[in-house]
Amino acid sequence: MRNRTATALSATPALAALALLTASPAEASVIWDGDASGGTGVFSSTLCDSPGSVSAQDNNDGRGQVFKFNKPLGLERCEAHGISVGGSRYTFKNDSTYWIGWDTSTNTPDAGTIFQWKSYGTNDQHQQNYPVLMKVEGGQLKLFHITTGENWHLKWSTPVATSTYKRIVLGIHTSDDASSGWVAAFYNGTKVAEFSGRTWDDLGNDTRFGTYGAEVKDKRVINWIDGLRVGTTYGDVD
Repeated sequence: MRNRTATALSATPALAALALLTASPAEASVIWDGDASGGTGVFSSTLCDSPGSVSAQDNNDGRGQVFKFNKPLGLERCEAHGISVGGSRYTFKNDSTYWIGWDTSTNTPDAGTIFQWKSYGTNDQHQQNYPVLMKVEGGQLKLFHITTGENWHLKWSTPVATSTYKRIVLGIHTSDDASSGWVAAFYNGTKVAEFSGRTWDDLGNDTRFGTYGAEVKDKRVINWIDGLRVGTTYGDVD
């Protein structure tokens, strides 16, 4: 899906920089193609206790291989952590811009957390456990910004149908300075949110895809994920 229509932004420096980045395909660079045909080795690791599983399979729906995150009853988590480039874990950096795109389809309107921009470290080693997070709960897809002190801010939501693929693209400019970081979100090719704030924690951040949360421990959740990509511009991953 290709949508390069410029959108008017507020005049903050962080969001003004976002306007330039989305309009500059000449500097595009695909960092990671997480096609499921590469198997789970495209991720740094998987976090899915038995009998849960992360696998790649063809559902005979014309998509070819897609990832199946299967979280049975009794588990809180079935996720893939980080991305692997050239056989090694890719290290995201502060003061950088990343675009992350993927298709998602869940079997339930309460799939819990489906994406985390997860901080490294535990307890007092981080100020923001997950600065950017997405959930499917109550039949709504929700985008949150979690600031220091575990303060949750809902930035956007929309009703979503189960067993239907949706394209999500997030642009994240990493910064441990709340005045410099920013996030932009696209849903099925349309820009739906943009905001500035702190997006980089003390020990750094990484991607997590799948399903997670104490609130889904009593649910069987499947999250089908396809078309995973990370790049330096929107055009790399849309």
